[in-house]
Amino acid sequence: MPAKQFICPDETRIAIRECLNACPKKQRCMFLPTLRAVAASLDRGLKEPTVTELIAGTRETYLKKTVNYAVNPQDIVYALHGSAVHTINENHTQGNMLTEIRLNDNITSGKFDLYGEILDQDTGVLGDIKVTSSYKIMRALGRYKVDVPTGEVYKTGLKKGQEKYKKDWRDDGVRGILDWAIQLNCYRILLEQQGLAVNKMVIQALCRDNSLRIANERGINQAIYLIPVNRISDRWINRYVQYKAAALAQALENKTMPPICKAKERWNNRKCLDYCQVSDFCPYGCQLKSKMVKPLKGVS
Repeated sequence: MPAKQFICPDETRIAIRECLNACPKKQRCMFLPTLRAVAASLDRGLKEPTVTELIAGTRETYLKKTVNYAVNPQDIVYALHGSAVHTINENHTQGNMLTEIRLNDNITSGKFDLYGEILDQDTGVLGDIKVTSSYKIMRALGRYKVDVPTGEVYKTGLKKGQEKYKKDWRDDGVRGILDWAIQLNCYRILLEQQGLAVNKMVIQALCRDNSLRIANERGINQAIYLIPVNRISDRWINRYVQYKAAALAQALENKTMPPICKAKERWNNRKCLDYCQVSDFCPYGCQLKSKMVKPLKGVS
């Protein structure tokens, strides 16, 4: 089931329908149309598991489908940024292009962003739009820093006589785009099942913290980056999707909570602590959060 409640700025909770009908506070926390857009983004009315749901941890997806959880509208606004960018592109897809079409097979469904002659003269380009952080883009590009000797030495201080180094960026590191690659390859297979050839897959990543110092420190100095995605074998993708879909279906049928999400799926616990919308219903998430709460001095 989708989220049924909003978390207000004072941490109280209110049913989404009640919030949209009449806010009990003196003033809303944001414009009513924005709140309506947030609410609409939470429920797509789909029965079959989507590609994005299968890529997430099975326990997280299971809880989102079975518990009455609440979300903070402030945390959903970034997702609306992505929807707005998609709409902008969708309104300018005249010509040999397809956009925002949901495809499905007997296991899953997915809605691709762009397909067709979107990048060059190739009519078989599958494109996906991401509005994300400079950190995610840095990892997706395989960008990292190395120490490079400057040819100079320190003339004074504790390091006198030692060689000086400067930080330099490299782009040949491991690219952290596995989730994105699985997602696009799933869309590719769905398109190919419709008889449409996919010759190239590319992510257009829009940096939401572009121009901030933190982005520059990460070597990200553009608003948009194009990130190519390699083809993953159909056999691997199909086995992955079938496994995740079967695990979710079994948990839903038996009403039993799946095993803890894998470390990659929970971002090495970072997602559990700060970003998972259903962590309060997960024993592992609750345990992590309880360890983070430190008692006040002098209070037993």
